[in-house]
Order: sequence, then structure tokens, then C-alpha cells
Amino acid sequence: MQVLSRIYQQFFFPPELVRAHYHQKVPGDFSKELLQGVPDQAAEGMWGDPGLYTADLPKLLDWLHRSKSPGLLAEKPLVTPILLYDGALSSDRLLFHYEGNPQSAQLIRRFVELFGLAIKNSNATIISPSFIPRSKMKEEQELIQMVTKATAETSFIKFNFNRIGDFWSYAVKHECTLLVTTKNYQADLAKILFHFYKGGMWYNRLSFYLA
Repeated sequence: MQVLSRIYQQFFFPPELVRAHYHQKVPGDFSKELLQGVPDQAAEGMWGDPGLYTADLPKLLDWLHRSKSPGLLAEKPLVTPILLYDGALSSDRLLFHYEGNPQSAQLIRRFVELFGLAIKNSNATIISPSFIPRSKMKEEQELIQMVTKATAETSFIKFNFNRIGDFWSYAVKHECTLLVTTKNYQADLAKILFHFYKGGMWYNRLSFYLA
């Protein structure tokens, strides 16, 4: 129980709203595992550090609305990724937020490594800054090739998006189902989701992977 307390105490929201997962690679039917509340078999008998947290986004937003504040997901960005899923997790249409730096590239690599079994049939879009220094072009091309090999179809777009709201709007407009981005935007994302939840622009198939 002490280990469990250490794992969950870093979140501002109640611990019953978040689950820890210990998969080295999530199974292809991970969405069913979330919906059915299947315990992570890899965690039985060994409580190390989890490789992923998940939280039901509508339940989390309901709690935030009851608290009358958008708040934060955690006191500071966590090393361990968190996946916020809305009702059911779908990897049909992925949207990758690439910032043009090694940290962002590593985030996407780790996502592909963790979810490789679940995204084989996915359509993916990578949004990259319009300007990339020549020294980063090779990394950008390697990233595109990696995502292309891991998914059924991949497109690459250059946009000067610099706010998480831009990515959220794009994802809603194009009916993406999973946005992969950095936790550095967690506070702004929480405010956007808090504001638009159950409103006319709300798109209930969009989940978020923050790392």
C-alpha cells in the first residue's frame, strides 16, 4: 500500500480516477482492457514504477467541474506518460505533435514502442513546425519513417502551431481519436477541456497521450 500511495499521491485528482499500467508493450486490445477494468497482469507480485497511467477523461472533467476549477493534472509534469481516454480508446486516427526537438522526437518514439501492437491499422498525421533547422531535418525524416512503418497510413503537415488549443481544434475538426503531445501543455489543455466539456464543440472520441 505504501508503494501505491507513492504512485498516486502526485496527482491532484482522486486516486480512484487513475490506473497504473506496467506493460512494456500494451496489447492490441488495450481499449477493451480499459473498458473492462482488467488488472495489469504484469503488475501482480511486483510493484515497480508503472510505464503508463490512464484516466477516464469524462470522470476526471466531472470531478474538475465539481471542484469549480480547471486545476492541473499533477503538481508538475510527470516522467511517466498519462493517457486520458474519453469513453473508449480508439487509435484509428492519430495526431502527433512534433516540436522539432529531440525531446519531442523521443516522446513519439516511446509512444510508438509502447503502442506498436495497437496502431498497426491506424492513420497517423504528424504536425511539425514550418521551420526546422537543417541540423534537425535528418531527425525529422527518421521520425516520419518510423511512424510510417508502424501505422497503416501516415501524412506529414507543416504548421506553425504554438498553442495546445491549435492542436485540439485541428484534432476536433479532422475527427482524430488520439493526440500525442507533451505534458508541458497540461495546464492549458486542462483549461480548454474544462471550458468546452459537454459544449457544442466537444468531440467525445478524442483521447490524449501526454508525456
